[in-house]
Amino acid sequence: QVQLVESGGGLVQPGGSLRLSCVVSGSGFSINLMGWYRQAPGKQRDMVATISTGGTTNYDDSVKGRFTISRDNAKNTVYLQMNSLQPEDTAVYFCNAELFDFRLSYHRTYWGKGALVTVSS
Repeated sequence: QVQLVESGGGLVQPGGSLRLSCVVSGSGFSINLMGWYRQAPGKQRDMVATISTGGTTNYDDSVKGRFTISRDNAKNTVYLQMNSLQPEDTAVYFCNAELFDFRLSYHRTYWGKGALVTVSS
């Protein structure tokens, strides 16, 4: 059974930093695109950053220069380093991974349960 588990959320003051981690557990698959999305109260879930297997990254304009996505393919883990955090970054952050199931021969997208990030003084 595939599971995505996020960690590293919490409360931070404006200008501070946090690092989110997401581990993909299970077997019988390969991981393609991984990413982070966020959903603020009353708003839709939006893409924050994505990273391909080869390391190609894509960022939402609102986080460019402040957030960095990376991955460790050997550990099935994706990270999001968040610097210069602002109150508008407050949201639940969700990990996302596109997996290829070897047995069923198809791609499927999985989501973590989310990690709350609160930026407040």
